[in-house]
Amino acid sequence: MLTSLAPFRLQPHFDKRIWGVRCLKPWYDFKVPGDSDPIGEVWLTGDMCVAETGPLAGQTLDGITRGNSQVVLGAAEGTQFPLLMKVLFPNEKLSVQVHPDDKMAQKYGDPRGKTECWYALESSPSGSVALGLKPEATVEGVRAAIANETLESLLEWLPVHAGDMFFVDAGTVHAIGPGCVLLETQQNCDLTYRMYDYGRGRELHLEKAFEAMRLKTDAGLKPAQVRKDGLTVLMDAQYFRVEKFDVKPGEPCVREAHHQGTVQILFVMAGAGEIRGDFGTVSLAKAQVVIVPAASPEFALHASEPVTIVRAMPQ
Repeated sequence: MLTSLAPFRLQPHFDKRIWGVRCLKPWYDFKVPGDSDPIGEVWLTGDMCVAETGPLAGQTLDGITRGNSQVVLGAAEGTQFPLLMKVLFPNEKLSVQVHPDDKMAQKYGDPRGKTECWYALESSPSGSVALGLKPEATVEGVRAAIANETLESLLEWLPVHAGDMFFVDAGTVHAIGPGCVLLETQQNCDLTYRMYDYGRGRELHLEKAFEAMRLKTDAGLKPAQVRKDGLTVLMDAQYFRVEKFDVKPGEPCVREAHHQGTVQILFVMAGAGEIRGDFGTVSLAKAQVVIVPAASPEFALHASEPVTIVRAMPQ
């Protein structure tokens, strides 16, 4: 049984979606062949993601966590990694959908629901998301709008700009339009109930969608908290805290390296560098993810060029 575990880098999992893209540059050097489905999501901390570095290299994140839950998770409950981080690449509109809360998910045998947030890594002038229903919406009105294919008109659409952070609590009817790249942090749950899918022919889940749906939620654009000592809190919610900070060349970052004994996800938004400690080094490059276990040895972040880190932690 391990008593400590050094930070380790994860290999991303490229997930095919009909609304995705064929070229993921500049984030990933990945092109989809013409005879394959496009990539819509890059799972960064999926259960199937494989460790690329460290003594447990080659093992999945789920296997590492379940076999060493106290070392990896610390204060987090359970033996499954609590947060799923993804990068979304929509080339077409995603379905209009809703996610269940913990109570509903557990009613149907799943451990948790799905509250999430989206950080806009980039966006075109036309990028937009839909978060929640308009004030005049009713359950009967939503049903009628699905039937006559006008559900989009009942949604609150918001423009997307790079650097925006959106909160999407469980029960929020939502959708994502094309033209943006979003970093999603969510409860580790993949329950999605489709309400409308633009005639693509995929299954809808209307019975459960209406059970999960709430007419009013806390979803919306959330302003970042004030930057202090180089750190900006992007989201502080029930299930996760998301922060952003910079590391400059020649200024090793130790202060940001630990956070009250809980597991951390470090996403490299820009730049390159490495993590150094008595265990050795772990290189960092754009769009890579490093897991910092709760029981990690001391380390520091070093930048070979200016680095911007988005850090997520369960809470």
